[in-house]
Amino acid sequence: MPSAKIDTVLLKVASRCNLNCTYCYVYHMGDDGWKTQPKLMSADVKAAVVKRLIELKQEQAEPFSVVLHGGEPLMMGKARLDALLGELRQSLTPETGLHIQTNGLLLSNEMLDVLAQHRVGVSISLDGPISVHDKFRVDHQDGGSHGKVIDAVVRITAHPDAKALFSGVLAVVDPESDPVAVYTALKATGAPSIDFLYRDGNRTNLPYKKASVDSVEYGAWMSKILDLYLADEAPPVIRILDDMIRLLLGGRGIKEGIGITDYGIVVIDTDGSIQKNDTLKSTYSTADRFKSPWSVLRDRLSDVMENNEFKSYHVSQRPSSATCKSCPLLDICGGGMPAHRWSAEAEFDNPTVFCADQKLLIGRMQEWIGDHKRAIA
Repeated sequence: MPSAKIDTVLLKVASRCNLNCTYCYVYHMGDDGWKTQPKLMSADVKAAVVKRLIELKQEQAEPFSVVLHGGEPLMMGKARLDALLGELRQSLTPETGLHIQTNGLLLSNEMLDVLAQHRVGVSISLDGPISVHDKFRVDHQDGGSHGKVIDAVVRITAHPDAKALFSGVLAVVDPESDPVAVYTALKATGAPSIDFLYRDGNRTNLPYKKASVDSVEYGAWMSKILDLYLADEAPPVIRILDDMIRLLLGGRGIKEGIGITDYGIVVIDTDGSIQKNDTLKSTYSTADRFKSPWSVLRDRLSDVMENNEFKSYHVSQRPSSATCKSCPLLDICGGGMPAHRWSAEAEFDNPTVFCADQKLLIGRMQEWIGDHKRAIA
């Protein structure tokens, strides 16, 4: 089995969240592993993380990125965040990417100063206008969070280091929403890029408002976003669309779940345990856990990577389904996220539950490319 590599180390620095988003795969899709995790990474675990990342830097030729995640990572507080980022920035190479994914509620000016000091890219979760965002992204009293998130976006865009700080916004698709309203609202934030994610689900437990594995609610919604995007004379960057179009034109993709580029990710929980991509939680309980109990407190990441169980996990990003392998669109679609391929009958040996959606979206892209080529000719 070929050697694997790590592209992204996702640090679960906080296992709890100050929001209670109803679609969250961590808390609302059947896996309750978070209940047994420490609320925050301890000093010992953070020291072990830094040690293991230094080793990884020395042992792996390819660079990697570190993403602080949760729960809500800013719940670790400004002082702890400053200390951890300072150690990471001091210990790793300058080209190592440091990023944070946040709901924005705790993104104060002081917190932004800390993130700017350590050259951390900030991505904020925002699903669209208030009617879309507050439908699902609620607090623990079922109150909306849109106003506080917009305040955070205003603060980061006004920061002196905004260009370096603000990576963009991350939006989860609601196929019942108006794509025009969502596109308009997200563009109005001034975010340099927008990422869209399909709702988590699989072939046994269908994603929200998807009628069947053959229906195209998500593909139709994204096709409308594509039309708005390509007709816009001054669009923001939409990375998933750019990646797919680049692949259609013969280029290389860089996003997980798109194209057939290998993408190596490990998750380090607050107790120091090393896990698979945690989106696998959305399939069945413990799906993100290795049978081998690895921890940064005792294991080098290079030793984990050389284990056949990790290599099998790494290879599993490529689809195993015969349907996918024979599909002419595989180089574009990539088989989708592994979590979206799962079924109770065949486990991960299926096309993604969004197969029909992706075919529709790719077909719309091909129409745009064909029209453009004809216009040039």
